[in-house]
Amino acid sequence: METALPPSLRVERDGPVAILTLARPEKRNAISDTMVRGIEDFFRNLEPTVRVVVLAADGDHFSAGLDLSEMAERSSFEGVAHSQMWHRAFREIEQAPVPVIAALRGAVVGGGLELAATAHIRVAEQSTFYALPEGQRGLFVGGGASMRIPRLIGVSRMMDMMLTGRRYSGDEGERIGLNQYLVEDGTGLSVAMDLARRVAENPPQTNFAVTQALPLIAEANPREGSMMESLVAALAQGTDDAKSRMSDFLSGRAAKVARP
Repeated sequence: METALPPSLRVERDGPVAILTLARPEKRNAISDTMVRGIEDFFRNLEPTVRVVVLAADGDHFSAGLDLSEMAERSSFEGVAHSQMWHRAFREIEQAPVPVIAALRGAVVGGGLELAATAHIRVAEQSTFYALPEGQRGLFVGGGASMRIPRLIGVSRMMDMMLTGRRYSGDEGERIGLNQYLVEDGTGLSVAMDLARRVAENPPQTNFAVTQALPLIAEANPREGSMMESLVAALAQGTDDAKSRMSDFLSGRAAKVARP
């Protein structure tokens, strides 16, 4: 199902990979409410033939965060509703039926980092830098960062970023868990696309289990997690696709894992 998107977002297809691009470089891809709604609509109405989504951005920056020009005086109730709009949209990414890979460069700040944190894999160029400046602006994160970013880097590091304005480079981000890959400037999207094509070749049931079941199992207590793991493993290996791939491996038609 095709969804009409605002001019600040662009969608392209490369076979089974859909590329959703933030297309507002003149504003360092600051995220407007219109963009948030467009992102939600895109993921909610994802075409069935899409196997992987790549989040990308035009210009020198992934996103400098919330569009502060849209900040208005809101009542407490209106503020809650606005935050929950972001929560709904970003939950659509995190819980998408396919893996999502983010190609990062330049500023990944505030709401931009909240958006990046929803992706399952993050590829950062050397120019990437991360920050959560809400503390210096008298604000607090509202797009799900309180839940997602501590899972990546820990509560104490997030506290430090918000209290002191500390920034992390892409190099440091790889070390602490903000990005899994660090690549040369100008190559982030191509590397993300290479990874996306590789991921698209996996069985869909495995991709779904890894992105949706694995996080729940990791946060469960050991007893519940063990049962969840057993159920997901049994469901995955019981598919015709899994049986065919295992047959290819046992007969020598599939490549074995080799030293990197």
